Amino acid sequence: MTKVLVIYHSQTGNTEKMAKAIAEGARRVSETKVIFKKAAEATLEDLIGSSGIAIGSPDYFGYMAGTVKDFFDRTFYPSQSKVTGKPAVLFASGGEGGKPALESLKRICGSFKFKQIGEIAVIGKPPSEEIARCEKLGEKLANAVK
Repeated sequence: MTKVLVIYHSQTGNTEKMAKAIAEGARRVSETKVIFKKAAEATLEDLIGSSGIAIGSPDYFGYMAGTVKDFFDRTFYPSQSKVTGKPAVLFASGGEGGKPALESLKRICGSFKFKQIGEIAVIGKPPSEEIARCEKLGEKLANAVK
């Protein structure tokens, strides 16, 4: 069984809706277990034990949420060489369409040497067509780790 880790931060619920859709898409792929956690609760063991990761954040002041950055800070050095090449998808929301947060996520994922295979960013509450895209992104991630 493969494990997909979905971590996120959300205050308005918009990024959480995206996270839930990505998790749902991943669950559609047979023999996939989803570990679904807020970034503040995610651990090094979650990261190392997963086959792929989805990371989501709202855009705060042109950057990812502090709790998502904290997850990266807590796991970076102890995970070195244990996560290289791990497939990752990124998602973000915000007033500018989440793009600044997405860019900061991309930079940090590059430091972790994740293999980024997809991304999505939306303005505000994700409409149904964006939720469907999130589900497809989750499926893509789960299929990438098979």
